[in-house]
Amino acid sequence: MDTSSHPVSPLRQRMLEDMRMRKLSPKTRDAYIRAVSRFAQHLGRSPDTATVEDLRRYQLHLVDSGTSPITLNATITALKFLFDVTLGRSDVLAKMQSVRVPHKIPVVLNKQEVARLIACAGNIKHQTALSVAYGTGLRANEVISLKVTDIDSQRMTLRVQQGKGSKDRYAMMSPILLERLRVWWRVARAQGKMLDGGWLFPGLNPIDPLTPRQLNRAIHEAAMVAKIDKPVSMHTLRHSFATHLLEQKVDIRVIQVMLGHKRLETTALYTQVATEVLKEVISPLETLQPQ
Repeated sequence: MDTSSHPVSPLRQRMLEDMRMRKLSPKTRDAYIRAVSRFAQHLGRSPDTATVEDLRRYQLHLVDSGTSPITLNATITALKFLFDVTLGRSDVLAKMQSVRVPHKIPVVLNKQEVARLIACAGNIKHQTALSVAYGTGLRANEVISLKVTDIDSQRMTLRVQQGKGSKDRYAMMSPILLERLRVWWRVARAQGKMLDGGWLFPGLNPIDPLTPRQLNRAIHEAAMVAKIDKPVSMHTLRHSFATHLLEQKVDIRVIQVMLGHKRLETTALYTQVATEVLKEVISPLETLQPQ
């Protein structure tokens, strides 16, 4: 299961075909192949010869080497696909168990921090991309996948095509965001950086979109310039969008639709970080009568 340029082994070819049959995303396929390749390197032989004990020892190795719970569970998922689907040997997974992921509340910026962050982005393209992320709650991959034709100024929406879970949906678009998009469109067109019907945020080559790595680098640099000491990522803007809407008393079911969440329980996480909502709650201590 080597991921180098060596000839593809029959086992890897079979796994690739199984993933293609199930229409797994390219990102998921690459992650599965990398996970199986790492296991093969650790094992020192073809993974189809692994035993129950080999897999048990590998999970112990991952735990002892400090692998995060999320990475550990992702590795187990990939190996389960290999042994259960491709090899039909689900019995060897008997000793592998997923682990509990610690519950953490998301980092949220206040509105002043968001404004500083966007203003400190290095150029108008990055400023506009960050404005879209915060103004719509889109994920980083959804932002960079937008095309000019996804903007509907009449309905004031952005069309999100094949977002997480391969689902289409519409995102809200405010008048301020529309104006920022128009300014960016005019600048990009004048500079020859945006093609007709092309990517809304093109990369160095207009044929290609901005990459997640480039966008993440831009937001980290903006956070440094803005002197924001909280850990900031593109997802921080999504968290901030949802939290600020909740604090504005937008119905949580509406926020669920805007975020594209399948389960309301996922959206309900933001009730734990909506501090403006907490401030409105009167503590029972305040209602005690003095004795």
